This record gives sequence, structure tokens and C-alpha cells, in this order.
Amino acid sequence: MDLIQSLQTAIDYIEDNILEPITYEDVAKHLHLSSYHFHRTFSIVTGMTVSEYMRNRRLSMAGQEIFVSELKVIDIAFKYGYESPESFTKAFSRFHGITPMMAKRAGGKLKSFNRLLIKIKLEGGSMLDYRIERKEGFTVLAKVKQFRNETVSENGTNEIAEFWGQSSKDGTFSTLRQHATNEDMYGLCAPISKENTHFDYGIGMKYAGGYLPEGYTKWEVKPALWAVFKCIGRSPDCIADTWDRIFKEFLPGSEYQMLDDTDFELYSDSFQPDCFCEIWIPVQKK
Repeated sequence: MDLIQSLQTAIDYIEDNILEPITYEDVAKHLHLSSYHFHRTFSIVTGMTVSEYMRNRRLSMAGQEIFVSELKVIDIAFKYGYESPESFTKAFSRFHGITPMMAKRAGGKLKSFNRLLIKIKLEGGSMLDYRIERKEGFTVLAKVKQFRNETVSENGTNEIAEFWGQSSKDGTFSTLRQHATNEDMYGLCAPISKENTHFDYGIGMKYAGGYLPEGYTKWEVKPALWAVFKCIGRSPDCIADTWDRIFKEFLPGSEYQMLDDTDFELYSDSFQPDCFCEIWIPVQKK
């Protein structure tokens, strides 16, 4: 399914079930995508998590209803998925800046959060360079850690950066080099399963074979067609910027779609000084 079409289908599904206790996993299942891949796509393109979107829409609708309806606050709280008037009042006040009781009075200022409409927006006119490579499968020896899918857009950069920082101090890099074919370093990322609420992230190097150190995993990267993007900059910020352009510029407008499988960052001393790393995503023609 096309990126824009799939996101619009997701929004339609959310809106049709906005008063039901659905989660982003339910929406991903409706689209036949892994929870991880859907969550990352939605978050990067829209700038918010699926949970944030649903919460904002419900509170916006609750604000409109609470002013014109004769329903009690407790009834509106339950209608929009809150377990108690207290939790509803806290969320409502944080969103609108006034309490539900204040909103019932004439003149109370409320905030509106409208339904999303996904469109391709052309702006900037800058080039996004990439190349397409067909690459055979290979094995990476990796230290692997699981992160929540929500981490991708909420605080994933910090948590994954901490994982890199810890690995640089606890001897992980040294162990990897002892079993590697070269000095290139990989940051691998993949969904665990379609329904799982976590994803695997691995720090590794190409595996030379032989002894498997305790606590490490052989990560098999499948043969694939890859779209490769250089992250130009001198800090990790350029990685997030490049991912943003991949999802907002490359995927919607190209003849390729991203596969729901391992993607990775490649760090190499052979890159030019202005290239922080490369992002490799598995693709197929639409």
C-alpha cells in the first residue's frame, strides 16, 4: 500500500473507532503492518504518536460536547475512554487550559484539534541524494537491546544514544572488533513481530564466524534491494533529519516502498568527513 494511502486509511480507521478503546497496535493490524513500522511511519510523517493523535482528538471532541450537551462530566469522561472523572479532568485541563466545569460555562475558551488529512507537501526544493544497491545477505555480530515502539518518537534518540554510550564503555566495541571482518559499525533496527510492542536495536560489526561471545547475537541481514542515504553533518542530529526526509520526501514521491524488515545505520572511517553515517532501508518497487 502507498505510504500516503496507508496513513490516510489509518486515520479513517481511527476516526471511525475514536470512541472505542483502540490502540496503535489495532490500527497497525488493520493495515497489515507491524506495530513498529506503522508507529514509526505515522510519527515521522505527522510529528506525533498515534496515541497523542487519538488523545488530542478525543479531548477536542469532549470539549465541544461538554459545552453543548447536558451530559454530566462523569458520563462524558467514560464516553471518551477515561476511567474516572479525576483522570478526565486532569487530561482535559492540560489540553484546554480550563476544567470541564469551567468549559460548561458560557465564554470558556476551548482548543480544537481537527482530523488529520495527509498530503504531500512540496517545499524547499533541495536535493535528497540516494543510491540503490542490491546486496547479498550478511551476518552481524551484535549486542541487542529491545526498545518500546513509542520510543521512536518520544525519547528514542536519548535511549538509543545511551545504549551506544554504554556499549562504548563496557567493552562491547572491543569484543565486536575481535570477531569482525572489518572496522565498519552497524546500528540495526527491526520489528520483533507484527503485534509486538517492542523492537530490536543492535550495535554490531560484520561477523567473521567462529566463537559466539556470551551475551551477543548473530543478526542475519537478508539479501535485499536497498535505498542508501548519506547523513550529512557532524552530530547525530543529522540522522533524525535524514529519516524525516526519507519518509516525507523520498517514500511518498519515489517508485519504491520500504519493506517491513531490518534497516540499519552504517558507520565507516572510509566515508567523507562530512558524512556522519549512511542509512540503508530495504525497498521494493511499488
